[in-house]
Amino acid sequence: MEAASGRERQAREYLEKHGIMELLNHLTTVLLFFRPEKPRDYLITLLERVRIAKETGVAFPFFMDNSNIVAMFEMMDSAGRGAISFVQYKEALKTLGLCTEDEVLKGEGHIVTLDQFRDEVNKRTEKIWSSF
Repeated sequence: MEAASGRERQAREYLEKHGIMELLNHLTTVLLFFRPEKPRDYLITLLERVRIAKETGVAFPFFMDNSNIVAMFEMMDSAGRGAISFVQYKEALKTLGLCTEDEVLKGEGHIVTLDQFRDEVNKRTEKIWSSF
């Protein structure tokens, strides 16, 4: 029984070390967002773009472009105030696979602007891809 728990711990450590769960979560989110006709081909293309970016040193490809981020923000900011609540912000990050349920984010109780939201989505997306 101890050997099994040791293997489970090693597996968990491996997944954490290489950011595999975050990567898979993000890939799933991207698939659900874009809903490509051929999901396997789409995933292969995404991973190939990441590999090329890493090998050549060019910027990592962002699969949520600015128009997607703005559209998501505007859906949450239905009153057009130019800001969303912190709760909406965290839910959006979770929906995009960029935040876990138990993750503690700075700024609790504050409002979040489009620029702040865009910056955080891009920063977290780059972190996921760069760890790959």
